[in-house]
Amino acid sequence: MTVLSEWLRENRITEVECVIPDFTGIARGKIVPREKFSEDDGMRLPEVVLVQTVTGEYAENITPATDPDMVLIPDPNTIRLVPWAKDPVAQVIHDCYKFDGTPVDLSPRYVLRRVLKLYEERGWEPIIAPEMEFYIVDVNRDPDVPLQPPIGRTGRPETGRAAYSIDAVNEFDPLFEDIYDYCEAQNLAIDTLIHEVGACQMEINFLHGNPLELADQVFLFKRTVREAAIRHNMYATFMAKPMENEPGSAMHLHMSVVDKQTGQNVFSNADGSPSEVFLHAIGGMQKYFPEVIAFFAPFVNSYRRLVRYTAAPINVQWGYDNRTCGIRVPHSSPAARRIENRLPGVDCNPYLAIAVTLAAAWLGIMEKQQPSAPLEGDAYGFPFAFPRGLDDAIPVLRGCKPMAEVLGERFVNAFCAVKEEEYIEYARVISPWERRHLLLHV
Repeated sequence: MTVLSEWLRENRITEVECVIPDFTGIARGKIVPREKFSEDDGMRLPEVVLVQTVTGEYAENITPATDPDMVLIPDPNTIRLVPWAKDPVAQVIHDCYKFDGTPVDLSPRYVLRRVLKLYEERGWEPIIAPEMEFYIVDVNRDPDVPLQPPIGRTGRPETGRAAYSIDAVNEFDPLFEDIYDYCEAQNLAIDTLIHEVGACQMEINFLHGNPLELADQVFLFKRTVREAAIRHNMYATFMAKPMENEPGSAMHLHMSVVDKQTGQNVFSNADGSPSEVFLHAIGGMQKYFPEVIAFFAPFVNSYRRLVRYTAAPINVQWGYDNRTCGIRVPHSSPAARRIENRLPGVDCNPYLAIAVTLAAAWLGIMEKQQPSAPLEGDAYGFPFAFPRGLDDAIPVLRGCKPMAEVLGERFVNAFCAVKEEEYIEYARVISPWERRHLLLHV
Protein backbone atom coordinates (compact mmCIF):
# COMPACT_ATOMS: atom_id res chain seq x y z
CA MET A 1 0.00 0.00 0.00
CA THR A 2 1.40 3.41 -0.96
CA VAL A 3 1.72 6.34 1.39
CA LEU A 4 -1.13 8.09 -0.40
CA SER A 5 -3.44 5.07 -0.13
CA GLU A 6 -2.55 4.69 3.53
CA TRP A 7 -3.36 8.36 4.17
CA LEU A 8 -6.75 8.01 2.52
CA ARG A 9 -7.49 4.89 4.55
CA GLU A 10 -6.38 6.40 7.87
CA ASN A 11 -8.51 9.49 7.32
CA ARG A 12 -11.52 7.43 6.20
CA ILE A 13 -11.84 9.49 3.03
CA THR A 14 -15.11 9.09 1.13
CA GLU A 15 -14.36 11.37 -1.85
CA VAL A 16 -11.30 12.87 -3.50
CA GLU A 17 -11.21 16.26 -5.21
CA CYS A 18 -8.67 15.89 -8.04
CA VAL A 19 -7.63 19.42 -9.00
CA ILE A 20 -5.30 21.32 -11.31
CA PRO A 21 -4.79 25.09 -11.59
CA ASP A 22 -5.64 26.64 -14.96
CA PHE A 23 -4.18 29.85 -16.39
CA THR A 24 -6.47 31.96 -14.20
CA GLY A 25 -5.65 29.97 -11.07
CA ILE A 26 -9.12 28.44 -10.88
CA ALA A 27 -9.29 24.88 -9.54
CA ARG A 28 -10.40 22.56 -12.34
CA GLY A 29 -10.82 18.80 -12.10
CA LYS A 30 -13.11 16.03 -10.95
CA ILE A 31 -14.56 14.75 -7.69
CA VAL A 32 -14.40 10.97 -7.50
CA PRO A 33 -15.45 8.40 -4.90
CA ARG A 34 -12.57 7.02 -2.88
CA GLU A 35 -12.84 3.58 -4.47
CA LYS A 36 -12.58 5.11 -7.97
CA PHE A 37 -9.47 7.15 -7.18
CA SER A 38 -6.30 5.78 -8.80
CA GLU A 39 -2.72 6.87 -8.22
CA ASP A 40 -1.27 4.96 -11.16
CA ASP A 41 -3.75 5.00 -14.05
CA GLY A 42 -4.25 8.75 -13.90
CA MET A 43 -7.38 10.79 -14.36
CA ARG A 44 -8.12 12.29 -17.76
CA LEU A 45 -9.16 15.82 -18.66
CA PRO A 46 -9.09 17.70 -21.97
CA GLU A 47 -5.95 19.80 -22.38
CA VAL A 48 -8.11 22.78 -23.30
CA VAL A 49 -9.31 22.93 -19.68
CA LEU A 50 -6.05 24.67 -18.81
CA VAL A 51 -6.58 27.56 -21.20
CA GLN A 52 -10.12 28.74 -20.53
CA THR A 53 -10.70 32.45 -20.18
CA VAL A 54 -11.98 33.72 -16.85
CA THR A 55 -15.48 33.70 -18.40
CA GLY A 56 -15.17 30.07 -19.50
CA GLU A 57 -14.57 30.74 -23.18
CA TYR A 58 -11.69 29.44 -25.29
CA ALA A 59 -9.19 31.16 -27.52
CA GLU A 60 -8.74 29.62 -30.96
CA ASN A 61 -5.80 27.54 -32.20
CA ILE A 62 -4.17 26.96 -28.82
CA THR A 63 -4.61 23.21 -28.58
CA PRO A 64 -4.94 20.63 -31.37
CA ALA A 65 -8.26 20.52 -33.20
CA THR A 66 -8.72 16.94 -31.99
CA ASP A 67 -9.14 18.26 -28.41
CA PRO A 68 -6.80 15.65 -26.83
CA ASP A 69 -6.90 14.44 -23.25
CA MET A 70 -4.21 14.87 -20.63
CA VAL A 71 -3.24 12.27 -18.06
CA LEU A 72 -3.38 13.72 -14.56
CA ILE A 73 -1.09 12.13 -11.97
CA PRO A 74 -1.58 13.04 -8.29
CA ASP A 75 1.30 14.64 -6.41
CA PRO A 76 1.26 12.80 -3.06
CA ASN A 77 2.95 15.76 -1.37
CA THR A 78 -0.20 17.84 -1.93
CA ILE A 79 -2.80 15.56 -0.33
CA ARG A 80 -4.89 17.45 2.21
CA LEU A 81 -8.26 17.33 3.89
CA VAL A 82 -11.08 19.59 2.74
CA PRO A 83 -11.77 20.97 6.23
CA TRP A 84 -15.18 22.49 5.49
CA ALA A 85 -16.63 19.31 3.97
CA LYS A 86 -19.35 17.53 5.97
CA ASP A 87 -17.88 14.07 5.32
CA PRO A 88 -14.15 13.22 5.16
CA VAL A 89 -13.06 14.57 1.77
CA ALA A 90 -9.53 14.85 0.42
CA GLN A 91 -8.08 17.20 -2.16
CA VAL A 92 -4.93 16.49 -4.14
CA ILE A 93 -3.22 18.61 -6.79
CA HIS A 94 -2.28 16.76 -9.97
CA ASP A 95 0.45 17.18 -12.57
CA CYS A 96 -0.47 17.09 -16.26
CA TYR A 97 1.17 14.69 -18.73
CA LYS A 98 0.72 13.56 -22.30
CA PHE A 99 0.18 9.88 -23.02
CA ASP A 100 3.87 9.47 -23.91
CA GLY A 101 4.81 10.58 -20.38
CA THR A 102 6.06 14.07 -21.25
CA PRO A 103 4.73 17.04 -19.25
CA VAL A 104 2.00 19.24 -20.69
CA ASP A 105 3.82 22.50 -21.34
CA LEU A 106 0.67 24.60 -20.81
CA SER A 107 0.36 23.58 -17.15
CA PRO A 108 1.18 26.48 -14.79
CA ARG A 109 2.63 23.99 -12.33
CA TYR A 110 4.97 22.65 -15.01
CA VAL A 111 6.02 26.17 -16.04
CA LEU A 112 7.15 26.84 -12.46
CA ARG A 113 8.95 23.48 -12.32
CA ARG A 114 10.71 24.39 -15.57
CA VAL A 115 12.10 27.61 -14.06
CA LEU A 116 13.09 25.89 -10.81
CA LYS A 117 15.07 23.34 -12.79
CA LEU A 118 17.36 26.13 -14.05
CA TYR A 119 18.26 27.04 -10.48
CA GLU A 120 18.61 23.38 -9.51
CA GLU A 121 21.11 22.76 -12.30
CA ARG A 122 23.26 25.49 -10.79
CA GLY A 123 22.98 23.99 -7.32
CA TRP A 124 20.70 26.74 -6.07
CA GLU A 125 17.31 26.76 -4.39
CA PRO A 126 15.05 29.84 -4.54
CA ILE A 127 13.12 30.76 -1.41
CA ILE A 128 9.77 32.54 -1.68
CA ALA A 129 7.44 34.28 0.80
CA PRO A 130 4.10 35.62 -0.52
CA GLU A 131 2.00 38.35 1.09
CA MET A 132 -1.71 38.14 0.25
CA GLU A 133 -4.02 41.16 0.39
CA PHE A 134 -7.77 40.73 -0.03
CA TYR A 135 -11.08 42.39 0.79
CA ILE A 136 -14.01 41.14 2.82
CA VAL A 137 -17.22 42.52 1.33
CA ASP A 138 -20.95 42.24 1.82
CA VAL A 139 -22.77 39.64 -0.26
CA ASN A 140 -23.14 41.06 -3.77
CA ARG A 141 -25.69 39.32 -6.00
CA ASP A 142 -25.97 42.04 -8.65
CA PRO A 143 -22.67 42.74 -10.46
CA ASP A 144 -23.97 46.20 -11.47
CA VAL A 145 -24.09 47.26 -7.81
CA PRO A 146 -20.80 48.48 -6.27
CA LEU A 147 -19.30 46.40 -3.47
CA GLN A 148 -19.82 47.43 0.14
CA PRO A 149 -17.98 46.53 3.38
CA PRO A 150 -19.76 43.88 5.45
CA ILE A 151 -21.29 44.34 8.88
CA GLY A 152 -19.00 43.37 11.75
CA ARG A 153 -19.77 42.46 15.36
CA THR A 154 -20.62 46.09 16.25
CA GLY A 155 -23.43 46.06 13.70
CA ARG A 156 -21.87 48.86 11.64
CA PRO A 157 -19.87 48.73 8.41
CA GLU A 158 -16.30 49.98 8.40
CA THR A 159 -16.15 53.50 6.98
CA GLY A 160 -12.68 55.01 7.48
CA ARG A 161 -9.06 54.02 7.15
CA ALA A 162 -8.10 51.40 9.74
CA ALA A 163 -4.59 50.31 8.72
CA TYR A 164 -3.03 47.93 11.27
CA SER A 165 -6.04 48.29 13.57
CA ILE A 166 -6.46 45.31 15.89
CA ASP A 167 -10.04 46.26 16.71
CA ALA A 168 -10.96 46.38 13.02
CA VAL A 169 -9.69 42.82 12.59
CA ASN A 170 -11.51 41.71 15.73
CA GLU A 171 -14.77 42.83 14.09
CA PHE A 172 -14.55 39.58 12.14
CA ASP A 173 -12.98 37.22 14.70
CA PRO A 174 -15.33 34.28 13.93
CA LEU A 175 -14.36 34.43 10.25
CA PHE A 176 -10.63 34.55 10.93
CA GLU A 177 -10.85 31.78 13.50
CA ASP A 178 -12.33 29.58 10.77
CA ILE A 179 -9.67 30.69 8.28
CA TYR A 180 -6.89 29.79 10.70
CA ASP A 181 -8.50 26.48 11.55
CA TYR A 182 -9.01 25.62 7.88
CA CYS A 183 -5.43 26.59 7.05
CA GLU A 184 -4.03 24.55 9.93
CA ALA A 185 -6.02 21.50 8.81
CA GLN A 186 -4.48 21.86 5.33
CA ASN A 187 -0.92 22.61 6.55
CA LEU A 188 -0.95 26.04 4.93
CA ALA A 189 1.96 27.89 6.50
CA ILE A 190 0.33 31.27 7.13
CA ASP A 191 2.01 33.71 9.47
CA THR A 192 0.78 37.19 10.39
CA LEU A 193 -2.64 38.78 9.89
CA ILE A 194 -3.02 42.55 9.60
CA HIS A 195 -5.66 45.05 8.55
CA GLU A 196 -4.53 46.87 5.42
CA VAL A 197 -5.36 50.41 4.32
CA GLY A 198 -8.69 49.79 2.58
CA ALA A 199 -12.07 49.31 4.24
CA CYS A 200 -12.12 45.66 5.34
CA GLN A 201 -8.92 45.01 3.41
CA MET A 202 -6.81 42.35 5.10
CA GLU A 203 -3.37 40.86 4.55
CA ILE A 204 -2.14 37.42 5.51
CA ASN A 205 1.53 36.56 5.06
CA PHE A 206 3.04 33.15 4.45
CA LEU A 207 6.20 31.71 5.97
CA HIS A 208 9.07 31.51 3.48
CA GLY A 209 9.78 28.23 1.75
CA ASN A 210 9.97 26.22 -1.46
CA PRO A 211 8.41 28.08 -4.43
CA LEU A 212 6.28 25.17 -5.71
CA GLU A 213 5.00 24.36 -2.23
CA LEU A 214 4.15 28.02 -1.62
CA ALA A 215 2.39 28.31 -4.98
CA ASP A 216 0.29 25.26 -4.05
CA GLN A 217 -0.52 26.81 -0.70
CA VAL A 218 -1.56 30.16 -2.20
CA PHE A 219 -3.70 28.32 -4.75
CA LEU A 220 -5.51 26.50 -1.93
CA PHE A 221 -5.54 29.55 0.35
CA LYS A 222 -7.65 31.62 -2.03
CA ARG A 223 -10.26 28.91 -2.19
CA THR A 224 -10.14 28.50 1.60
CA VAL A 225 -10.72 32.18 2.36
CA ARG A 226 -13.58 32.45 -0.13
CA GLU A 227 -15.22 29.35 1.34
CA ALA A 228 -14.85 30.59 4.93
CA ALA A 229 -16.32 33.99 4.05
CA ILE A 230 -19.37 32.45 2.36
CA ARG A 231 -20.04 30.45 5.51
CA HIS A 232 -20.20 33.74 7.42
CA ASN A 233 -22.56 35.35 4.87
CA MET A 234 -19.78 37.47 3.34
CA TYR A 235 -17.62 37.39 0.26
CA ALA A 236 -13.84 37.45 0.15
CA THR A 237 -12.46 38.86 -3.08
CA PHE A 238 -9.01 38.64 -4.61
CA MET A 239 -9.75 41.18 -7.34
CA ALA A 240 -6.86 43.57 -7.78
CA LYS A 241 -9.15 46.62 -7.54
CA PRO A 242 -12.63 45.71 -6.26
CA MET A 243 -13.75 49.19 -5.12
CA GLU A 244 -13.09 52.44 -6.93
CA ASN A 245 -12.36 54.57 -3.87
CA GLU A 246 -10.22 52.01 -2.05
CA PRO A 247 -6.63 50.88 -2.72
CA GLY A 248 -5.96 47.74 -4.70
CA SER A 249 -4.77 44.38 -3.40
CA ALA A 250 -1.33 42.96 -4.12
CA MET A 251 0.50 39.69 -3.83
CA HIS A 252 3.97 40.88 -2.89
CA LEU A 253 6.63 38.22 -3.43
CA HIS A 254 9.84 38.08 -1.39
CA MET A 255 12.60 36.00 -2.97
CA SER A 256 16.10 34.93 -2.11
CA VAL A 257 18.37 32.13 -3.35
CA VAL A 258 20.48 29.74 -1.29
CA ASP A 259 23.33 27.48 -2.32
CA LYS A 260 22.05 23.92 -1.74
CA GLN A 261 25.49 22.61 -0.80
CA THR A 262 26.50 25.31 1.67
CA GLY A 263 23.09 26.67 2.69
CA GLN A 264 24.41 30.21 2.19
CA ASN A 265 22.36 33.03 0.70
CA VAL A 266 23.93 33.74 -2.71
CA PHE A 267 22.66 37.33 -2.52
CA SER A 268 25.33 38.04 0.13
CA ASN A 269 29.12 37.85 0.02
CA ALA A 270 31.15 36.26 2.81
CA ASP A 271 31.72 39.70 4.35
CA GLY A 272 27.97 40.40 4.39
CA SER A 273 27.94 42.83 1.46
CA PRO A 274 25.51 42.48 -1.47
CA SER A 275 26.79 40.04 -4.06
CA GLU A 276 27.02 40.48 -7.83
CA VAL A 277 24.31 37.81 -8.15
CA PHE A 278 22.01 39.97 -6.04
CA LEU A 279 22.61 43.05 -8.20
CA HIS A 280 22.26 41.10 -11.45
CA ALA A 281 18.96 39.62 -10.25
CA ILE A 282 17.62 43.14 -9.65
CA GLY A 283 18.96 44.19 -13.04
CA GLY A 284 17.07 41.33 -14.67
CA MET A 285 13.87 42.31 -12.92
CA GLN A 286 14.26 45.91 -14.04
CA LYS A 287 14.81 44.81 -17.63
CA TYR A 288 12.10 42.17 -17.94
CA PHE A 289 9.29 43.16 -15.57
CA PRO A 290 7.91 45.82 -17.98
CA GLU A 291 7.76 43.18 -20.73
CA VAL A 292 5.99 40.55 -18.60
CA ILE A 293 3.56 42.78 -16.68
CA ALA A 294 0.67 40.76 -18.16
CA PHE A 295 1.56 37.92 -15.78
CA PHE A 296 1.48 40.25 -12.77
CA ALA A 297 -1.58 42.17 -13.99
CA PRO A 298 -3.51 39.55 -15.99
CA PHE A 299 -6.96 41.19 -16.24
CA VAL A 300 -8.36 44.53 -17.35
CA ASN A 301 -9.19 45.27 -13.70
CA SER A 302 -5.57 44.67 -12.66
CA TYR A 303 -4.36 47.95 -14.16
CA ARG A 304 -6.79 49.98 -12.05
CA ARG A 305 -4.56 49.08 -9.10
CA LEU A 306 -1.33 50.26 -10.72
CA VAL A 307 -1.79 54.01 -10.36
CA ARG A 308 0.32 56.73 -8.82
CA TYR A 309 0.22 57.48 -5.06
CA THR A 310 -1.80 54.39 -4.05
CA ALA A 311 0.92 52.20 -2.48
CA ALA A 312 1.10 50.35 -5.80
CA PRO A 313 4.14 50.55 -8.10
CA ILE A 314 4.17 52.35 -11.44
CA ASN A 315 7.86 51.70 -12.13
CA VAL A 316 10.72 49.25 -11.77
CA GLN A 317 12.97 51.44 -9.69
CA TRP A 318 14.53 49.69 -6.71
CA GLY A 319 15.51 50.87 -3.26
CA TYR A 320 16.26 49.82 0.28
CA ASP A 321 13.06 49.72 2.35
CA ASN A 322 11.38 51.98 -0.20
CA ARG A 323 7.74 51.03 -0.74
CA THR A 324 7.27 53.52 -3.56
CA CYS A 325 9.50 51.34 -5.75
CA GLY A 326 8.35 48.35 -7.76
CA ILE A 327 11.37 46.41 -6.47
CA ARG A 328 12.05 46.79 -2.73
CA VAL A 329 14.90 45.40 -0.64
CA PRO A 330 13.77 45.11 2.99
CA HIS A 331 16.23 45.71 5.81
CA SER A 332 17.64 42.36 6.86
CA SER A 333 20.72 40.49 7.93
CA PRO A 334 23.07 39.25 5.16
CA ALA A 335 21.72 35.72 5.64
CA ALA A 336 18.17 36.94 5.02
CA ARG A 337 18.91 39.36 2.17
CA ARG A 338 15.99 39.23 -0.23
CA ILE A 339 14.20 41.10 -3.02
CA GLU A 340 10.52 42.02 -2.85
CA ASN A 341 8.57 42.13 -6.11
CA ARG A 342 5.71 44.56 -5.47
CA LEU A 343 4.17 44.44 -8.96
CA PRO A 344 1.87 41.37 -8.82
CA GLY A 345 -1.78 41.90 -8.00
CA VAL A 346 -3.43 39.32 -5.78
CA ASP A 347 -5.55 38.35 -8.80
CA CYS A 348 -2.63 36.71 -10.62
CA ASN A 349 -1.94 32.99 -10.88
CA PRO A 350 0.57 32.27 -8.07
CA TYR A 351 2.45 29.62 -10.06
CA LEU A 352 2.99 32.01 -12.95
CA ALA A 353 3.78 35.09 -10.83
CA ILE A 354 6.44 33.15 -8.93
CA ALA A 355 7.81 31.54 -12.11
CA VAL A 356 8.11 34.88 -13.91
CA THR A 357 9.72 36.61 -10.90
CA LEU A 358 12.34 33.87 -10.70
CA ALA A 359 12.77 33.82 -14.49
CA ALA A 360 13.47 37.56 -14.67
CA ALA A 361 16.02 37.25 -11.88
CA TRP A 362 17.59 34.24 -13.60
CA LEU A 363 17.92 36.04 -16.92
CA GLY A 364 19.50 39.00 -15.16
CA ILE A 365 22.03 36.73 -13.46
CA MET A 366 22.90 34.93 -16.71
CA GLU A 367 23.13 38.18 -18.68
CA LYS A 368 24.93 39.99 -15.85
CA GLN A 369 22.44 42.83 -16.03
CA GLN A 370 23.50 45.87 -14.02
CA PRO A 371 20.72 47.61 -12.06
CA SER A 372 20.22 51.32 -11.70
CA ALA A 373 21.39 53.01 -8.52
CA PRO A 374 19.08 52.36 -5.54
CA LEU A 375 16.49 55.09 -5.20
CA GLU A 376 16.36 56.94 -1.91
CA GLY A 377 13.47 59.28 -2.67
CA ASP A 378 9.88 59.02 -3.87
CA ALA A 379 9.50 56.86 -6.98
CA TYR A 380 5.95 57.99 -7.74
CA GLY A 381 7.26 60.95 -9.71
CA PHE A 382 8.87 58.69 -12.30
CA PRO A 383 7.08 57.91 -15.59
CA PHE A 384 5.15 54.67 -15.91
CA ALA A 385 7.61 51.92 -16.78
CA PHE A 386 5.18 49.37 -18.19
CA PRO A 387 2.03 49.21 -20.35
CA ARG A 388 -1.03 50.88 -18.84
CA GLY A 389 -3.55 48.25 -19.93
CA LEU A 390 -3.92 44.60 -20.85
CA ASP A 391 -4.35 45.30 -24.57
CA ASP A 392 -0.94 47.01 -24.65
CA ALA A 393 0.73 44.47 -22.37
CA ILE A 394 -0.06 41.45 -24.58
CA PRO A 395 2.01 42.42 -27.65
CA VAL A 396 4.89 43.49 -25.43
CA LEU A 397 4.89 40.03 -23.83
CA ARG A 398 4.71 38.37 -27.24
CA GLY A 399 7.89 40.18 -28.23
CA CYS A 400 9.92 39.09 -25.20
CA LYS A 401 11.88 36.19 -26.72
CA PRO A 402 14.24 35.50 -23.78
CA MET A 403 11.27 35.01 -21.45
CA ALA A 404 9.58 32.70 -23.96
CA GLU A 405 12.74 30.57 -24.05
CA VAL A 406 12.67 30.21 -20.26
CA LEU A 407 8.92 29.69 -19.79
CA GLY A 408 8.22 27.88 -23.07
CA GLU A 409 7.22 29.50 -26.36
CA ARG A 410 3.99 27.52 -26.71
CA PHE A 411 2.93 28.45 -23.20
CA VAL A 412 3.58 32.18 -23.71
CA ASN A 413 1.70 32.20 -27.02
CA ALA A 414 -1.24 30.38 -25.41
CA PHE A 415 -1.29 32.78 -22.45
CA CYS A 416 -1.34 35.78 -24.80
CA ALA A 417 -4.14 34.23 -26.85
CA VAL A 418 -6.27 33.69 -23.74
CA LYS A 419 -5.67 37.25 -22.58
CA GLU A 420 -6.55 38.60 -26.02
CA GLU A 421 -9.84 36.70 -25.96
CA GLU A 422 -10.62 38.05 -22.48
CA TYR A 423 -9.93 41.59 -23.62
CA ILE A 424 -12.20 41.19 -26.65
CA GLU A 425 -14.99 39.95 -24.37
CA TYR A 426 -14.45 42.89 -22.01
CA ALA A 427 -14.45 45.42 -24.87
CA ARG A 428 -18.00 44.39 -25.80
CA VAL A 429 -19.34 45.50 -22.41
CA ILE A 430 -21.03 48.91 -22.15
CA SER A 431 -20.21 50.30 -18.70
CA PRO A 432 -22.45 52.34 -16.35
CA TRP A 433 -20.04 55.28 -16.83
CA GLU A 434 -20.79 55.30 -20.55
CA ARG A 435 -24.54 55.21 -20.00
CA ARG A 436 -24.35 57.88 -17.32
CA HIS A 437 -22.23 60.41 -19.22
CA LEU A 438 -22.86 59.66 -22.90
CA LEU A 439 -26.43 58.45 -23.21
CA LEU A 440 -28.06 61.90 -23.32
CA HIS A 441 -25.07 64.23 -23.68
CA VAL A 442 -23.28 63.37 -26.90
